[in-house]
Amino acid sequence: MAQIQKKIVKEFDFTWVGKDKYRRHATGEISAIDEHAARIDLRRQGINVTRLKKKSPSIFTKRLQKVTPADIAIFARQLATMLKAGVPVVQALDIVGHGNENSSMRDLLLTIKGDVESGDSLTQALRKHPDQFDDLFCNLIEAGERAGVLESLLEKIAMYKEKSETMKKKIKKALTYPVAVVMIAFIVTVVLLVFVVPVFEDLFKSFGADLPVFTKMVIAMSKWMQTYWWVIVSIIVGLVYTFKFFKKTSEPFNYFIDKTLLKVTVVGVIINKSAIARFSRTLATMSAAGVPLVEALESCAGTCGNRVYEAAVLQIRDEVAIGQRLTFAIQESGLFPHMVQQMVQIGEESGALDAMLSKVADFYEEEVDNLVDNLSSLMEPVIMLILGVLVGGLIVAMYLPIFKLGSAIH
Repeated sequence: MAQIQKKIVKEFDFTWVGKDKYRRHATGEISAIDEHAARIDLRRQGINVTRLKKKSPSIFTKRLQKVTPADIAIFARQLATMLKAGVPVVQALDIVGHGNENSSMRDLLLTIKGDVESGDSLTQALRKHPDQFDDLFCNLIEAGERAGVLESLLEKIAMYKEKSETMKKKIKKALTYPVAVVMIAFIVTVVLLVFVVPVFEDLFKSFGADLPVFTKMVIAMSKWMQTYWWVIVSIIVGLVYTFKFFKKTSEPFNYFIDKTLLKVTVVGVIINKSAIARFSRTLATMSAAGVPLVEALESCAGTCGNRVYEAAVLQIRDEVAIGQRLTFAIQESGLFPHMVQQMVQIGEESGALDAMLSKVADFYEEEVDNLVDNLSSLMEPVIMLILGVLVGGLIVAMYLPIFKLGSAIH
């Protein structure tokens, strides 16, 4: 018997102008697979259409319509709730898909629904979209399908994704302030050198007195910048382009950057602790789901967010695969603190590895939260130093001749 496969077709948004069933002027929007279907749907609603036009989203809207990790976390939570309520997978995907405001996410979920309807397992359907659903997500779904506890695993995935996204947002928010301050300080310095210093230079010439060495250096810098500003712009553009090029093409370069970041004051501490937190949370989640340790470690490697830790976790996986205990493999990596080693050892000996790793993850996530909350105050001395050297130095250089002139008059 031939199996009839339902095809999922993409819907488009249309704007319409017409008259309602009371002959009043009306406008609105409607979603349909094409213009003909939109007209039929409107006719059913008693609308006499005079103009119908396909709506094309703006560039800004298109950017907003990307599928984000937050969308995936919400999807996992919604699907878990649906399955827990006894709703079949296909129907749950249909409800979650049609109810999603993000058109890209809606199309993705309806495509997955179509694959499941045509005979694929949920894991197989998800693996067709590796950009949105990584190995960790798919492995946990597969474990849930095999054990018959899909809704429970989806809840774990949702919790994991939510915690990961919360941590990322906090770190980005904390780093935005110092970066923004330094950039503003740099822009102010350029404005002072190009527009303000020349005015002071003309004023100093009228004094006819010899200028301090520091002031002469700043004036020389201002003249050089006015003449060769294009050199600075070219260097900045070249450095940004080179950085992006090597970031995309060179794995050794990325490893070097990640290794260097681990040694940066404050920031390095946050990256270290967040990498340990992610590793522990991921391994705890997969261990609780019954995923084999070697396979779980392979998935953990990509979630650490740092290539140094990723390489270390892959080395740990290789050692565990040849019979080494996880505790000893972690000790030999040299990246994990003594507390983590002890908790893993207790977990292995007691058969409660997932519980111990969850405690480690909770501890380091709290540590990261505290560090991120205090990052602004920790970075203040560095920020003040940069502001003092850039802006303060220029102001002092411009006022030194005035102070010198004032003391000479007295």
